[in-house]
Amino acid sequence: MPEITTTQDLAAPADTVWRLLADFGAIERWWPQDGPTPIESVSIEGDGIGMVRHIQSVGVPRPVSERLDYLDPASRTLILSIIGIRPPGITAYVAEGRIEAIDASSCRMHYRALVTTEPGLEDQVRKGLLKTWARMFRGLEAAARQSQPAC
Repeated sequence: MPEITTTQDLAAPADTVWRLLADFGAIERWWPQDGPTPIESVSIEGDGIGMVRHIQSVGVPRPVSERLDYLDPASRTLILSIIGIRPPGITAYVAEGRIEAIDASSCRMHYRALVTTEPGLEDQVRKGLLKTWARMFRGLEAAARQSQPAC
């Protein structure tokens, strides 16, 4: 199972970004609504570890279902799996996000996924995931900065 990794520095405090990411059912609060396939709706099954969020994006025939597999506030680590019908080309997906403080006003997010794809689609899926993750970073940073008190 190939691993895809990336790291992004965010101009926002680690604890603020973590609170947004850890509120697993509230992805609509921070996911960017500009660009391709904005979120139309999110429905939730369950609560806490094992909960599933079904993310319906505009123009996409089926929701993507993500299950929260692990959540550790002490290390600011979250693990999720895409379950059920996966996005085109992906046959298995488990991702880990971890946030570390750089200083009081910035953090670094490490994101990696173990992904399998349909034969011949590895590069296409990798590029698509990196674009999606870049949107995730942008949304988390913008929402975290908006939630900070003005100086």
